[in-house]
Amino acid sequence: MSRTDAWKPPHAPETRAQRRDRELRKLTALASGGILLVSEAVAAGWPPRLLNRRLHTGGWQRVHQGAWAAPGRLVDWLTRAWVAQKLQPHLVCSHRTAAALHLVELLGQPCPEAQFTDPRPGVYRRPGLRVHRAALGPADRTVRRGLCTTTPARTVGDLIRCLPRDEAVVAADSALSARTVRGVRRPPLLDTAALRTELATRRAGAARARAWLPLLDPRSGSPAETVARLRLHDAGLHPVTQAVLCTPSGRSLRPDFLFPAQGLVVEIEGWAFHGSREAHASDLRRFNALQSCPEVRRILRFTANEVFHHPDRFIAEVRAALALTAGLEN
Repeated sequence: MSRTDAWKPPHAPETRAQRRDRELRKLTALASGGILLVSEAVAAGWPPRLLNRRLHTGGWQRVHQGAWAAPGRLVDWLTRAWVAQKLQPHLVCSHRTAAALHLVELLGQPCPEAQFTDPRPGVYRRPGLRVHRAALGPADRTVRRGLCTTTPARTVGDLIRCLPRDEAVVAADSALSARTVRGVRRPPLLDTAALRTELATRRAGAARARAWLPLLDPRSGSPAETVARLRLHDAGLHPVTQAVLCTPSGRSLRPDFLFPAQGLVVEIEGWAFHGSREAHASDLRRFNALQSCPEVRRILRFTANEVFHHPDRFIAEVRAALALTAGLEN
């Protein structure tokens, strides 16, 4: 008997667990980037009832109606936005989602729901999705990270028209200035003229937004600085922002706020300012250098937490320092 005629054992029947694992492997192969669209799975021959059962028992995560994420895959705002736009291509990322794509800083926690603008008639909500209705021309759209989104000017315009004053000014300041956001250094996204043009369009909230334009400052370096400036403004205090000072050695420094008549410098520091020993040492050198500037008599330093959560105390300490420096001068 030749080798080819040798006896072979029959294949053992496939167990239920083996069949389930094989089917889950097929689903994983169908998923793009760990995201499975139900329509694509059905087109590949999966019966809807079996598909739904396998997704549930296999630990897949429902991202949106008609889309699932593979087990263990992070489902963040970007994933939700990508899925929603994949399923509904007419939607354009806008508002907070567009701000995240453009690296525009906002106050508060990240928005849990993806936000879009639909240029078609009708306003509606779906779980995990907020859709606004508004006209969008070609000039209002761009692409970021593979997603169709509103341009920086339209994004900031939408935000400043609908957010409370402090949040609106923080967003506008961020877009107007060069910033490092989530570890990425980016240039200014627009200028004041472009924002004025955007807000000239007749839309709900535009008049209120235009009234806030004098409060914007492209020199602001962080949301905490913007909020501090607004608190000072509301208290009737109007320091010079980012004034250029020179040390005796010729080094140029730009403190956050300077009250020139009193020689008072006010500095606002974010919670992550001292990210390393080098950053901490650099900050100490800068603090000492500021004190050597002839225009400076006193320096006050505040954390972002004090500005955000204890504004009355922040203003009281600034007023007391102004009174003290004025008294010493007299």
